[in-house]
Amino acid sequence: MEIDQLETFLAVVTYGGFHRAAEALHVSQPAVSGRIRALEESLGVTLFTRGHANPPLSPSGKALRPHAEQLLRTVAMARQAVHEIQPHTAGALRVTASLSVCTYLIPDVMQEYKAANPRVMVHLRSGNSMQVLRMVLDGEADIGVARGLHHPEVETMTLRDDPLILVGHPAHPMAGKRRVSLEEVEEWPLIFYDRGSSDWTLTQGLFRRAGLLPNVVLEVETIEAAKRMVERKLGFGFLPQLALTQELRQRRLVSFEVVDAEPLSRNLDVIHPRHRPLAKEAQDFLLLLREAAATAEAASKPVKHRAGIRR
Repeated sequence: MEIDQLETFLAVVTYGGFHRAAEALHVSQPAVSGRIRALEESLGVTLFTRGHANPPLSPSGKALRPHAEQLLRTVAMARQAVHEIQPHTAGALRVTASLSVCTYLIPDVMQEYKAANPRVMVHLRSGNSMQVLRMVLDGEADIGVARGLHHPEVETMTLRDDPLILVGHPAHPMAGKRRVSLEEVEEWPLIFYDRGSSDWTLTQGLFRRAGLLPNVVLEVETIEAAKRMVERKLGFGFLPQLALTQELRQRRLVSFEVVDAEPLSRNLDVIHPRHRPLAKEAQDFLLLLREAAATAEAASKPVKHRAGIRR
């Protein structure tokens, strides 16, 4: 039983097939098949039920999965422990994050981090979730922060829940009540952002599944632009909680509970490479990031009227 065999096994489980696992691991499909076959031979069991496009785990495969995940975590911790005793000097920290994280979470973290680590050069790049994942996998970043980041070659830790919340200006003529139905919201002037993004798709899907057509009066590129339009009473928007903490607490915006809507929650994840131990600079940043995410989440909870777009 070898590490790359276990990683390949988990990749097949994660991506639902040998072909997709091969693409994710940047190896050929025969290489994936060979690793799985070697793992099965070393264990004397069959791990997948063959003959399916997305081969399901056999009982033996289901039993192996949690142990394989734990073994890879242990290997990562071992690498980290060895790395920590090596001498090092202040160097560089490379972070990649989604644009919303760069805008609403990273600045406060960076302020505290640079105060404690003035000699560390920080490189910050933004991108969508797939770009963030790719930069971490390709060694272009030490830490990545975005939504829905999962891959066999990275360690994933959920920082917080970041639901989409329906918000509007408290003085908008249509903002007369805080509990509304999705059919009522269908008639409201709505502001959407970043066409084709996961947020756009989730919000559009909410109406589509209900057989409704949202009244979209504005489409903009970014969350911040959408929020500014809502603040100017141009319409209502489903926006990430992370971007709304101050506005909701200061009552510059108000949230609405959509009583018959399903929750649209997303996890905000942080990732780092499984095979490249984190330097102390990255560990310090990760600790501050976790603390800031917890503080931001707690700050949003006192808001009395939260939308039905939540857990």
